[in-house]
Amino acid sequence: EGQKPSQLITPHLNVGGPIKPEASNGNAGVYINGREITKVELRMLKLAGVQCAGNPHFWVNEDGSYQEEGQKNTKGYLWGKAGTKLLCALLSLPTPSKSSQLCDEIISGTTNQTVPDYVERRAVQKLLLVGVSGSGTSTIFKQAKILYKDAPFSEDELEHLTWAIQSNVYRYIGVLLEGREYFEEEFSEGKNFRQQLIKTLLGEETKLYSLSPKLKAFSDWFLKTMASGTLEAIFPAATREYSPLIEELWRDGSVQATYKRRAELDCLPDAASYFLERASEILKSDYKPSNRDILHAEHVSPNGLSCVDFSFPESTYDDEFDSWGDLHADHQRFQLIRLQSRGLGEKCKWLQMFEDIGIVVLSISLTDYDQLAVGGDGIARNKMILSREFFEAMVTHPAFEPMNFLLLLTKYDAFEEKMERVPLSRCDWFDDFNPVTTTSSSSSSGSLLGQAGFHHVAVKFKRLYSRLRGGGKKLYVSPVNSLEGKSVDGALRYAREIVQWEGERGDFGFNEYSIYYSSEAS
Repeated sequence: EGQKPSQLITPHLNVGGPIKPEASNGNAGVYINGREITKVELRMLKLAGVQCAGNPHFWVNEDGSYQEEGQKNTKGYLWGKAGTKLLCALLSLPTPSKSSQLCDEIISGTTNQTVPDYVERRAVQKLLLVGVSGSGTSTIFKQAKILYKDAPFSEDELEHLTWAIQSNVYRYIGVLLEGREYFEEEFSEGKNFRQQLIKTLLGEETKLYSLSPKLKAFSDWFLKTMASGTLEAIFPAATREYSPLIEELWRDGSVQATYKRRAELDCLPDAASYFLERASEILKSDYKPSNRDILHAEHVSPNGLSCVDFSFPESTYDDEFDSWGDLHADHQRFQLIRLQSRGLGEKCKWLQMFEDIGIVVLSISLTDYDQLAVGGDGIARNKMILSREFFEAMVTHPAFEPMNFLLLLTKYDAFEEKMERVPLSRCDWFDDFNPVTTTSSSSSSGSLLGQAGFHHVAVKFKRLYSRLRGGGKKLYVSPVNSLEGKSVDGALRYAREIVQWEGERGDFGFNEYSIYYSSEAS
């Protein structure tokens, strides 16, 4: 006696009569289960938002719910907020472990009870996912469906996905054929020093971007058909006849030379080679896309707005970070809303629908730093600069003013590989990137260079965010490999933790220093 609580054992251990009011020698004037609590416990209750005026007597149940003695209405849940567990840890107060909670449920037979009202009131937390074309939002959204839904895609969706993937194969080969024609003309006229050097070394007769007569005839017909808008009327009905030619075109040296300069081509995604390598299989009439095919596919969402409801399954991540977790996290429902960038114009009415969004998840591809894209002014510009302008428009939009932002820098794995070939300074915004070189192995050196590059890009966006929104809110940043389920799951769980932490920091009304300071006499 005379000490604050040090351990929670079990509510089912009867040791005699009720606990004595003076068991802790407390003098806070507030009682829990008949015991007058200490000032340290009182501080925790106040920071957790519990109203303690008027010397109340509380009764705390084994699941952490509490009422005023003599009342039936539950006033709240002590350990239902991540911040409360943090406070208890800092104040050396005990909290129930997940294993003890499960044991208690089994003993008391509460595992089949309905979820309490105070959990239901916060049942759906909305996450808004936005990004420019090619930033990975589509992949993240599809990955969430695959990760958290037993049947992620309906029969109609699968049929649409199959059609979209097959159509994309034709579109990719069309982009490459148009690029080949341009590069062939450029090469023949010797418009730049590189072409002139190749001609000098290999001779005038070199046909780096030339097709054989058979493939040239098919290419001319294909591009003419595509320009007329009748390509979809011909394919996939003629797939059996033309798919061998599509495959032959892809393997042709001139098309491969064009593909190596893909950074200069508009609308050719990184996934193009994934599908073109398997063109003969994909263009078959009985083709069924795998989950990996679906993740790689683009332009597969028929609407500007898509959403999926889900909850996070239990994971080792939750067990390791249980002190930050939520006892009823398995009951927490989330809604991931993906809004395509074309629906985010300055005057778009979509944004007025998102007043109750918990966090804006903004996706930007790390590999965009050397790529070109056509902006709204019709001029081809560096894609990372266009992404920066999109970022600025989002974080300064009035509809998002009270919200927190999580920036996902996607395609981190491809970024690491590209950094070894293409300097980050290719983008003018990153011309101050000067990494320290090392003499380590190439693999570890590439990894370190990728980490340094990611850090540089993240800091650039953080500083821009701080300048645009002031010092009141911070920008959260995380790297993501969208094709890896574990990476996307970690990013979405990180979004959940941000929502919980930011919400509870506001509820508690303290900053990072306030838990160490009190005006009360010790």
